[in-house]
Amino acid sequence: MRTSLYIARRYLFSKKSTNVINVISGISVVGVMVATMALVVVLSVFNGFSDLVATFFTAFDPQLKIAPVTGKTMPADDPSLEKVRTLDFVEIATECVEGQALAMYGDRQSMVMVKGVDDNFAKLTHINNIVYGPGEFNLHAADLQYGIPGIRLAQQLGMTANFPGNLYLYAPHRTGQLDIMNPMEGFVVDSLMSAGVVFCVQQGKYDKSYVLTSVAFARMLFECDGELTSLELKLKPGTNLAAAKKEIEGIVGEKCRVMDRYEQQEDTFNIMKIEKLMAYIFLTFILVVACFNIIGSLSMLIIDKRQDAETLRCLGARDAFIKRIFIFEGWLISIVGAILGVGIGLLLCLLQQQYGLVSLGQGGAFVVDAYPVSVHYGDVAIVFITVLIVGFLSVLYPVHHSLTKAPNK
Repeated sequence: MRTSLYIARRYLFSKKSTNVINVISGISVVGVMVATMALVVVLSVFNGFSDLVATFFTAFDPQLKIAPVTGKTMPADDPSLEKVRTLDFVEIATECVEGQALAMYGDRQSMVMVKGVDDNFAKLTHINNIVYGPGEFNLHAADLQYGIPGIRLAQQLGMTANFPGNLYLYAPHRTGQLDIMNPMEGFVVDSLMSAGVVFCVQQGKYDKSYVLTSVAFARMLFECDGELTSLELKLKPGTNLAAAKKEIEGIVGEKCRVMDRYEQQEDTFNIMKIEKLMAYIFLTFILVVACFNIIGSLSMLIIDKRQDAETLRCLGARDAFIKRIFIFEGWLISIVGAILGVGIGLLLCLLQQQYGLVSLGQGGAFVVDAYPVSVHYGDVAIVFITVLIVGFLSVLYPVHHSLTKAPNK
């Protein structure tokens, strides 16, 4: 085994009798290197976008969210929820009532998602970091109920951060039938005043459709007094999220689902994972094409070293020994290309993180100026293993076929 590897290494780095073989071997290494580098860089960019989206949701979504598995609401005084509130690692628990309604402001209207929350919502999330306007984050004052719309929803309805007048909301009654002769009787109608601010999560899901208000107003609008649609939790610093989630799941049982931030946005992150997987598959096909250069290099090397092979046979070497030499030759090309590709890919990712070499565009139209990059070393390991497997498999058939067909003297 060591002798075969030693001879293969000499064949790789020594000068051949025909210079074109050296050129093709170099092209083979470069091809594998470029494909590997592309895999590392592209997957890191997808990771960067995923991490960037996660930071946006962090400002609005809680660490853990408890929601009913069936139906839309559950009793606010449920014993299991009361027990969750008293857990040592739970710092803040916020009751939420969320539902869809029709919003009307002046002559404009839009379907919105009304989210009623407790007064401690600002402590539960980082909402104060993403509100803009002359006012402050307030949900109510005495009998006045305030509404805080997403920035794109405010633009759609023609509102400013400190909009005058009332924002009217229409929600269908939970029980009863709609009277066609008097359809307005089938809706609960209420209004909200401006708190002087709008919020901007920089995600269309929230900015285009959400209105924040007090949980008391949402309960009146959706006729769910004494109920909630979710219980949102913030854990104390240093708490193990996975262990806390597992303990809460044991308390609430199968009637409720406990979701972390990624599970709350499961659809978004699943789409990004599928896009990343498709990019990985396509780039792997490019890697396979690049490995055809290895086949050509090995074929020419076998022809060039045929006399060496006959000499080894005369010295008693078996065909399996000779085949191992050329298989190791192909594997060394893959390994060298993989190492160089991973190294250059990581260097490019580092430069992109530090200096933003590739920008997204001019004029500040995007959330970030340059492509975000996040290197996950698990992905790097997968890329390296993929290159080795593709390279190893690509050399087996040509070596076997070429040496089997070679004439025996």
